[in-house]
Amino acid sequence: MVPLDIISDPICPWCYIGKSNLDRAIAEVGEDPFTESWRIFQLNPDMPHEGVDRRQYLEWKFGGPEGAKRVYGRIAEAGKAAGLDMNLEAIPRTPNTFDAHRLIRWSETTGNQTAVVQQLFRRYFVEGQDISDHDVLLEVATSAGMERDVVAELLKGDADRAALEQEEQAARQMGVTGVPCFIINGQHVIQGAQDTATWVRIITELNAALAARQEADT
Repeated sequence: MVPLDIISDPICPWCYIGKSNLDRAIAEVGEDPFTESWRIFQLNPDMPHEGVDRRQYLEWKFGGPEGAKRVYGRIAEAGKAAGLDMNLEAIPRTPNTFDAHRLIRWSETTGNQTAVVQQLFRRYFVEGQDISDHDVLLEVATSAGMERDVVAELLKGDADRAALEQEEQAARQMGVTGVPCFIINGQHVIQGAQDTATWVRIITELNAALAARQEADT
């Protein structure tokens, strides 16, 4: 298996779309060569803990109502093409995602990471839930097979806060300025939400290289 580090933020629609396109490509090829690890990147590292009104945030970020409408129109189209039923109008607030990233980090040790990330995506982009809310995060943890009481205790403190801050800083120093960012085998960087056809080509070439290497070793 080949390590695939996915640098993302669970409130990034392109991360949700990019992951869906990757999954569709894996299903099309019929073979998954990757072991996935999700890494922190906050689109809004200075976001207040309580978050901000979603409409106000979008208009500020994209230069007014028309800019927000234009950008999110493209996102809605890309989401539909990726097979996602995104309900962007259901999102009332843009949250601070640091605690969500803490949960993602803890879930790696229990083997539940991708399930947790997919839950966060769905709860935010489809159900409009506040993924900074600890009750929501505990529901995500439980539904993904993690121990609720353990996660609840971790959320009360600052477990892994410093480690995550260092990890994010390292990504920014590496040149990551936006997400999603996919790093294959610690060497090859795939930036942005690539379409399914691109991932099919990448996976096919990777599988061929792995097969050739195995044949050479025998």
